[in-house]
Amino acid sequence: MRYLWCLCLALVALNVPAQDYPNRPIRIYVPAAPGGTTDKQQVVVENRASASGVIAGELTAKAPPDGYTLLLAYHQHTINGALSPNLPYHPVNDFTPITQLTRAGLLLVVHPDSPPRTLQEFVAWTKKRSGELNFGSAGLGSGGHLAGELYNQMAHVKAQHIPYKGSGPALVDLIGGRYDYNFAGIQAAQPHVHSGKLRGLAVTTPQRVAAMPDVPAVAEAIPGYEVVGWYGVIGPAGMPAPLVERLHHELLRVLAQPDVHERIVNDGSEPVGNSPREFRDFMAADLAKWAKVVKESGAKFE
Repeated sequence: MRYLWCLCLALVALNVPAQDYPNRPIRIYVPAAPGGTTDKQQVVVENRASASGVIAGELTAKAPPDGYTLLLAYHQHTINGALSPNLPYHPVNDFTPITQLTRAGLLLVVHPDSPPRTLQEFVAWTKKRSGELNFGSAGLGSGGHLAGELYNQMAHVKAQHIPYKGSGPALVDLIGGRYDYNFAGIQAAQPHVHSGKLRGLAVTTPQRVAAMPDVPAVAEAIPGYEVVGWYGVIGPAGMPAPLVERLHHELLRVLAQPDVHERIVNDGSEPVGNSPREFRDFMAADLAKWAKVVKESGAKFE
């Protein structure tokens, strides 16, 4: 998502005297593969894509809380804490939340020849064929995997999970009719829906999303169902409050820019920009939610 790079590099614009923060480069760990130009005068974006973001998280948690090491965290950050009791850090307590940047749901997709054509038909289909259907995801412990497990629990059905090595191969096999459905990232699934290779039935946000107003939310049939992917900026625990406030202010300034807002919405996401306290509460609730799903489903870390 290109707008995330804009948000990271916006920290270059911190307009303070040279003797104040920042007076040397800020390092932002990104738990993903490189996606563009990364080196600027005041910001170095370092990609650490391995171990589902655990390496980037550990490097950030162990860094001095001086504002020169930050992490572009995403939903896998709290999912990792739910899946593994042996992480080298606590996903909430060992960090200083600054702000949640965006939130986005997943898109429930099926093959166009699949019997259900609506969300209500999908729910009836999974109940009628409980124990017979398969759902795919980008891998064990991925957002799509846990979205499927949460659906199993809340709809009181059984479906077998098929993990893939990434969303691309998973969607290719769904298009090929090799399994029954997928809770996929909106950005990855939308082109296949537009081309007619897949049918989009519902989004996993609490309400419908602006980019697809005609697509219902799963919660319209399964009240309380919610799976939200998110991105946010966090730092090591113990960062001084004035520093957190300054970083928070700059990130919200960029989120408010019309071109950034437009990119976020066009990608099927929503800008957030909550307070550090609100972001901390959100991460704690997210961790508790997925810990419950993991315990009940028996999901394991890949």
